[in-house]
Amino acid sequence: MAAMLQAASLRALAHVRHVFFTREGGVSDGVYASLNGGPGSDDAPAKVAENRARMAAALGVAPDHLLTAYQVHSPDVVTIERPWPPHERPRADAIVTAVRGLAIGVTTADCGPVLFADDTAGVIGVAHAGWRGAATGVLEATIAAMERCGADRGRVAVALGPTIRQPNYEVGPEFVARFKAEDGANERFFRASSTPQHALFDLPGYIAARLAAAGIRGIEDLGHCTYADAARFFSYRRSTHRKERDYGRHINAIALVG
Repeated sequence: MAAMLQAASLRALAHVRHVFFTREGGVSDGVYASLNGGPGSDDAPAKVAENRARMAAALGVAPDHLLTAYQVHSPDVVTIERPWPPHERPRADAIVTAVRGLAIGVTTADCGPVLFADDTAGVIGVAHAGWRGAATGVLEATIAAMERCGADRGRVAVALGPTIRQPNYEVGPEFVARFKAEDGANERFFRASSTPQHALFDLPGYIAARLAAAGIRGIEDLGHCTYADAARFFSYRRSTHRKERDYGRHINAIALVG
């Protein structure tokens, strides 16, 4: 499959397979072209199913073993041992497992997809980290859930995939005030915008800082901006600015193999 992105730090692990999928290589068309993996979109369900089957194959798992939750921008994590039926998707924004043959993933279209792996313990995790989830603790909750499965945060390798970057993430004064009220040091994640009283927010920088504060030693950021690269990435914000009727979703997933 074309245009599969990987992190060198995770690719080096013996028992881990992962992919940050782009929008290329699928069967959807229109605003969903072409590898839309979002069951919550208004795309034809059969096309989403085919796209997800292609992604599952790339990860080396059966289609029903590629699992994504019903995401609600929360700090909630589920730890799983078996697949769930599509109609029983849990409401959560992170998944952890120690079971081989399950690919756990998050859907994104600007938010930060974060993959975690402790290859020694055989524990993996994935988190959907938009600003709200990151601010309310989804990253820390994922690490804690992995430790309950035997992981050691000192060994956990972490990779951040394509997400919206600061030059394209303009926010209003209320947003800035919220983050500064939480911690005055958060001011470093904002810079002035050309729009009066607005600012540009560094979501990947904020995610990396939260991870470092939680004791993660190695954080690899792939550096791609979903908003800026329409050929390769879906973007909720870009679709909104273009007044498009909907938008596709990427899948970002990790599995234990071997």
